[in-house]
Amino acid sequence: MPNKRKGYAPAKTPEGRENQLINLAIDLAERQLQEGTASSQVITHFLKLGTERERLEREKLEQENLLISEKINALKSAEHVEELYANAIAAMKSYGGNE
Repeated sequence: MPNKRKGYAPAKTPEGRENQLINLAIDLAERQLQEGTASSQVITHFLKLGTERERLEREKLEQENLLISEKINALKSAEHVEELYANAIAAMKSYGGNE
């Protein structure tokens, strides 16, 4: 099979290169599925992606990511509140003549 490049510019980051390779692999798998030459592993992979279980797994991961983000925000907020309390206590001490 000849190497047909679609005119992609070289990726500037490892993540960009990885995405290019993933896109090429998906394009190849699509072509193989359309031509009926896909291996059983390729067929099974894409069949699994379409299952209810896979959809639920993706949804679960998204929810876990949201939960982690909310926990991070709560921790940052708690740190900010502690800083505000410390500033308020310092201000009260200075008003009372205790520096």
